[in-house]
Amino acid sequence: MPELQKLKKLLRSKASPAKAKIFERFFKTAPGQYGHGDVFLGLTVPTQRQIAKRFYHLSLADIQKLLLSKIHEERFTALVILVHQFTHAPVPLSRHSGMPLAAAPEGDHWGVGATPKQIYNFYLKNAKRVNNWDLVDTSAPQIVGEYLRPLSPLRGEMERGVLVQLAHSKNLWERRIAIVATYTFIRAGQFDETLVISESLLRDKHDLIHKAAGWMLREVGKKSEPTLKKFLGQHAHEMPRTMLRYAIEKLSPNERQKFLIAKQRSLARRRRASSSP
Repeated sequence: MPELQKLKKLLRSKASPAKAKIFERFFKTAPGQYGHGDVFLGLTVPTQRQIAKRFYHLSLADIQKLLLSKIHEERFTALVILVHQFTHAPVPLSRHSGMPLAAAPEGDHWGVGATPKQIYNFYLKNAKRVNNWDLVDTSAPQIVGEYLRPLSPLRGEMERGVLVQLAHSKNLWERRIAIVATYTFIRAGQFDETLVISESLLRDKHDLIHKAAGWMLREVGKKSEPTLKKFLGQHAHEMPRTMLRYAIEKLSPNERQKFLIAKQRSLARRRRASSSP
């Protein structure tokens, strides 16, 4: 039996119709909701990760087929495999310097299996199939974030603007990829991209983006509270309420209150302005 069919059969053997119904509600699959059309087998994340371990060798062609599936667990498992392959991918070496390159010149040795750049490009090509928040959060930092991380030897100079481009996409999931990918930068103490992208998302209409941007800003605050406070001092008054509440969650009660008041005053001014003749 082909490996892809083995994986699908194993996933189905662990299915739980009762859990599937719970997941369908949790991931908002009703008509008009963000997850509409997503189909669940009812597998837990640990079960999917255990199954993925048996198929880390799966080809990109088979991973592509899984990402095109309507079944959520097939796409999730595909991304777990892809993250593993990225983490363990051979890095191309310059024949002149022996240093890793973002894009090896023609003729350089790329080793066995897909390279980080090839996997990164494959991921971006399929970004619209990374189409639920858990799929984004389990893969964007580990692939896009790690590839584009400032000072990363993998990243090319011309690729630095890709996150800003994604942040302006009409596709919800590409916008979430843009901001969540910066989690990798934050952990390395690098905040510029997170702040720039968060600012570009201040007027985004979707709650999932508000939550993601607020989450990343909160993580910035854990590393550098002054950096977060400076951003909030400039933008708290215009931040969506959910984004602001996520961002200030770890601040002191007095600090949280200060930024919430700034938001409330801004709303009051807008109401007065809109009601003026």
